[in-house]
Amino acid sequence: MTVPVLATGLDALLAEDERAGRALRGKRIGLLANAASVTSGFVPAPRALLGAGYDVRVLFGPEHGFWGAAQDMEAVAPGEPSRLPVVSLYGSRFEELSPRPGDLEGLDVVVSDLPDVGSRYYTFVWTTALMMKACAARGIPVVVLDRPNPLGGEIVEGNLPEEKLLSFVGLYPVPVRHGMTPGELARFVNAEHALGCDLTVVPMTSGAGPASRAELAGSGAWVLPSPNMPAPETARVYPGACLVEGTNLSEGRGTTKPFELVGAPWLDADEAADAANALCLKGVVFRPHVFRPTFQKHAGRTCGGVQAHVTDRDAFRPFEAYLRLLKVLHDLDPDRFRWRTETYEYRDDVPAIDLLAGTPTYRRLVSEGASLDSWIFGFRADEARFAEQRRPHLLYSTSSPS
Repeated sequence: MTVPVLATGLDALLAEDERAGRALRGKRIGLLANAASVTSGFVPAPRALLGAGYDVRVLFGPEHGFWGAAQDMEAVAPGEPSRLPVVSLYGSRFEELSPRPGDLEGLDVVVSDLPDVGSRYYTFVWTTALMMKACAARGIPVVVLDRPNPLGGEIVEGNLPEEKLLSFVGLYPVPVRHGMTPGELARFVNAEHALGCDLTVVPMTSGAGPASRAELAGSGAWVLPSPNMPAPETARVYPGACLVEGTNLSEGRGTTKPFELVGAPWLDADEAADAANALCLKGVVFRPHVFRPTFQKHAGRTCGGVQAHVTDRDAFRPFEAYLRLLKVLHDLDPDRFRWRTETYEYRDDVPAIDLLAGTPTYRRLVSEGASLDSWIFGFRADEARFAEQRRPHLLYSTSSPS
């Protein structure tokens, strides 16, 4: 097999990574993956592993299902089409996010090969963590095949969520933009939160040597990891744009530009864009846009709002940008703006925005009409603290590969 310039953990394994190969050869394997778990040649992971002689017995699917057909927070029905049995790890109750004891019966090892988009909200890394915890309780090793972080591996952004606000959009305290790969996060939670998992991570490689942090965003063709993550541009804004889920504004679901669009029937597009651009945020321009979602919030209704156009990826700070954007959109019509109060990611005891922001402080400041400046400036302490916490668990050097 030809190894691409940046080879994922799956590519490296198929190129006969010696350590991982020993852990898997002759073992009965459960594979946690989805439709974006493919080789550099777009061969689905189950087919690639079976073709290489690995004994894959069962597939585990995360949120959206193994095929990624279900929408957000939609329970996945059993019986997804596959040549192998598929066990859903996403349902209507939090308990359904972990495998049941019988699901792991007869397995010698579980392999996790899930993509990520570099944001705390994205649930696939937490599904891996719950699988690790379940496997640790049964003495089953876990092998994580590492994949890129489309936001890169160097920038950390955001506050650490409060303990009482941990949820499936942040099962363990990490910033919204954590700058880690799925394998690094697995190492982090296993060590820092004492999961006790017998964990092996197959790292990515670059050419014939190790990858560097500067390369972690990857450069291959995009395979959408979930229904509303259609392009790299979506992932770029997602660490901030997902905050819109905590409001009654549309985050563009039901359009071809989810998360890049935000709006509502009562907003004037030109007024919204002028207010957003008056913030003078680095690396982004907001263009007035009118759209009509086909499903979810405001389905079939014409919404005025904006599209975010990232002009400088290095300067753009999506979390801060959307914290400030939501505030100005709130201020344009506070009487019609609402915080989402229905059950969100299995929590009905706190508003969704508190889970997403990791604190009630943001909601309070916006509702009171107060400045966000000192609160956002305070992120620096959490970012520095987390940068030190994550350091021992990083797999890739900041230096360029030799």
